[in-house]
Amino acid sequence: MNKPKVSFVIPCLNEEKTLPYVLEKLNRVKKNFSKLYEIEVLVSDNGSTDRSIKIAKEFGARVAPAKDRGYGAALDSGIRNAKGDIIVFADADDTYDFLEAPNLVSKLVNGDFDMVIGSRLDGKIHKGAMPFLHRYLGTPVINWIINLLYAKKNKIRDSNSGFRCFKKDKYLSWDIKSKGMEFASELLIKALIHEAKMEHVPVSLYPDKEGRIPHLKTWRDGMRHLLRILFYGPHLFERIGLSFFSFFWVQLLIGFFVGKVVRIGGMNLYGIHSMVFFSFLTILGLSLWGTGLLIATKQPRISRIYQLILNLEEDRLFFVLISGLGVISITLVWLFLQWQKSDYAFIHFEREFIVTTNLSLTLLIFGLQAVTAHIIKRE
Repeated sequence: MNKPKVSFVIPCLNEEKTLPYVLEKLNRVKKNFSKLYEIEVLVSDNGSTDRSIKIAKEFGARVAPAKDRGYGAALDSGIRNAKGDIIVFADADDTYDFLEAPNLVSKLVNGDFDMVIGSRLDGKIHKGAMPFLHRYLGTPVINWIINLLYAKKNKIRDSNSGFRCFKKDKYLSWDIKSKGMEFASELLIKALIHEAKMEHVPVSLYPDKEGRIPHLKTWRDGMRHLLRILFYGPHLFERIGLSFFSFFWVQLLIGFFVGKVVRIGGMNLYGIHSMVFFSFLTILGLSLWGTGLLIATKQPRISRIYQLILNLEEDRLFFVLISGLGVISITLVWLFLQWQKSDYAFIHFEREFIVTTNLSLTLLIFGLQAVTAHIIKRE
């Protein structure tokens, strides 16, 4: 029976202070588990100018230069260059304990999982290892968003963990594109989208070694994670936007047909002021829906409504736009004629004005969104 081939991939950029600790542990793992696994240690160098490459070779690791810069680029390059069928990666800063790596590999192999995540939140976080904002705000919020948008059965418990184990063939089928720190989020999202079988294993997290400058930039990288998460979630904008638009258009029409203020729950509703507010919220909903439409131009899996719009032939799109512009023109002419009756002094049909103006804006914004989506799609 052939032993599973395991490649430990270490992304590296000027890590001479910590790399020896990591490689010493990996050599111990290699020695202790050589009967169970065929083990390779690969350092994916991202352009180090210090002694990192020399140190890696001294410890017997294979060094593979990564052409593109960035955390994700280094990992992707290393994974593709790895010889193993099973990949384990963690940083070269020694904040994760590679002596715990066999626990992840064992869980993957024995449970026949596609990916096993080392969960810091389920393990031991040593003092000073994780900033307060990362532990109680950043990671829990990203967990919640990813689970809300993508998780069906599997729930992510530590989305920002940099200690993971997975099958290489599965990884290659997920087509990860991120070059920076957001690689970690995209890897989870693609696994969830493909309904990968995943599990978590508790791991320890240690503070940075004294004198080491972290590569992570909290707010910049946090925003990159969020943008990458939303990039694959046009359905979020579609559902929220459509809900907003539909609900507040109904409220707008109720205000139009009721024609008077109605007091509900201590609030005066369906008067002129609340109708203006409802009109604003319908436009907000349409804008959110349109944001989802633009994101959908770059996604393979989208809703039927988005598919219908994006698959419109150019001639049909043209006539849809002409029809919309026709309705807008008729509406504006009607408003102008009503205003003319008062000698251009006052508008005495406020409710009609709000509804018709909102209808015109709705058609105009929808048309612009549809055209923009087709332009982006054809890039």
